[in-house]
Amino acid sequence: MSKRSDAKQAEAARPVALSDDEWRQKLSPERYAVLRKKGTEPAWSGALLDVKGTGMFTCAGCGAELFSSDAKFESGSGWPSFFQGLGNGTIEEHDDSSFGMRRTEIVCANCGGHLGHVFPDGPAPTGLRYCVNSLSIDFEPTEGSPSGSAVDGD
Repeated sequence: MSKRSDAKQAEAARPVALSDDEWRQKLSPERYAVLRKKGTEPAWSGALLDVKGTGMFTCAGCGAELFSSDAKFESGSGWPSFFQGLGNGTIEEHDDSSFGMRRTEIVCANCGGHLGHVFPDGPAPTGLRYCVNSLSIDFEPTEGSPSGSAVDGD
């Protein structure tokens, strides 16, 4: 079976499977463009780029836990970056040859929402950089931790 057929089959078997109209109603236009249409927010524009505090990054589409703040690092790329996902089965990877490039797309395994891409230029221990759109995730701070939304001293 081809990767494209595998991706379509995985989409049909997801725990959260909404129609396109349901996603449009659920998400803001900006989040819909990223999560459902594989868009990308401009570099350095994301609200979660400079998160302070400890907590969990969740899918903005379905609420699934995706990344721990412990795995976040400053990559200098302009997007929130993590060296690993929360665990096996949390994030799916697919070949992406759009825009004349060969990349690996990452999506939420629970709802299929586009998160961003993963690259082999991250820090130890994995050597990976999960480059994620802020619009595709939310941050839930650990109780007693700062809200995590402080950017440039806010």
